Parts: sequence; C-alpha cells; structure tokens
Amino acid sequence: MDTQVDASQLPSVPVMSRKKFADLVGVTEDTVTGWINRGYLPVVDIGKYRLINLALVNKIALEQEFKL
Repeated sequence: MDTQVDASQLPSVPVMSRKKFADLVGVTEDTVTGWINRGYLPVVDIGKYRLINLALVNKIALEQEFKL
C-alpha cells in the first residue's frame, strides 16, 4: 500500500472527528469506529464526542520501528 499524506492537509488542532479522519486516510467511518473500539486509535472524550487524538497518533508513529 503506497499511501502518502500531504502534511499540509493535517489540521493544526490535535484532535479530529471520525468522519474527517476516515476521509483523510481513505476508509469508511465504520472502519475508524472499529479501530477505536479495538483500541488501535487513541481518542479523547470531549462532552458527548469521542475525537481521535492526533497528537498521540503522531507520537506513537514516530516511536515505531520501521522495517524496510
């Protein structure tokens, strides 16, 4: 899977809705909801909303060891 994300598309706020995240990565909102429910994506609860914690997603991604 050769997917590249243009950094200019990333928001300046550290959270994002499921729909916006799904659109950005090219999957359905149901898929993102499944990832959240399985613990694959970190979220922050703000009122009645569960938003994806982009700051933590970035931190986790930067800490990963990539094997080429």
